[in-house]
Amino acid sequence: MNGNRKGTGIALLLMFICAFAAQGQRSASIRFNEILVVNENNFVDDYGMRNGWFELFNTSWGSVNIGGCFLTDDRNNTRKYMIPKGDVHTKIPPRQHVLFWADDLASRGTFHVNFKLNPAGENYLALYDSDGKTLIHEIVIPAGQRADISYGMTDDGEGKWENLTKVTPSSNNKILDSNEKIENFQRNDSLGIGMTITAMAVVFIGLILLYLAFKYIGNSAIKASRRRSMKASESSEVKRGEPESGEVFAAIAAALYDATEEDVHDLENTVLTIRKVARHYSPWSSKIYGLRESIRK
Repeated sequence: MNGNRKGTGIALLLMFICAFAAQGQRSASIRFNEILVVNENNFVDDYGMRNGWFELFNTSWGSVNIGGCFLTDDRNNTRKYMIPKGDVHTKIPPRQHVLFWADDLASRGTFHVNFKLNPAGENYLALYDSDGKTLIHEIVIPAGQRADISYGMTDDGEGKWENLTKVTPSSNNKILDSNEKIENFQRNDSLGIGMTITAMAVVFIGLILLYLAFKYIGNSAIKASRRRSMKASESSEVKRGEPESGEVFAAIAAALYDATEEDVHDLENTVLTIRKVARHYSPWSSKIYGLRESIRK
């Protein structure tokens, strides 16, 4: 009984720790990342209108659902806009962004808040947890923001805040749209002569290497073939052996002759000679001959 209670207590403790860790991770991972106060010729929303916007970034390596959290531009009203629950898009993947439009038109969807950014003065933004009391992150945007120039971090979720001429909603703040190597070539080799020579050198070097490789492989194959043929000829000579002397041939001939003579005698011994034997009486009628003689008196 005590063992079961101990096991239940440990399980509840682990669940509490996991829940606390997940809550702590969510609270610590969301950051305001980029804000555009004055939108004159910048991006438009899904209704084709230009308004100020701000971007949230998930700094963690796990997905975070911000549904139920609160956004506000008023320090005295921490529950000004509740992010709706149940929207799959409020679940921010690891190291990804979500964009909110500050157009004071919350009826247009989850990502349209019920307040606007003030282009003429300082702006305050804050994100609170679902209890409306726990501050997750806040930022003060200085007054005097220029049109179509955003205020954001140099790197996503970290670094210092500064004005960004390259506006990147729902994307990385630091985007490289140029190639340093190409720019160096353009500055140092505007006619492309160096590039041409380099390309031709690479091609010719590649051809030379291929030629050497094929030549080496061919020579190796020829040598291997010659070695195989030499081994084959040596083995055949060993099998044939040296030619026999005349004495050996003479002994073989004599043996063959003797064998032939024996065969001849054998044949003669098998010959049967049939001769007719003359007889004066027939062995079957010898008594008859005796009876035919005259009786002597």
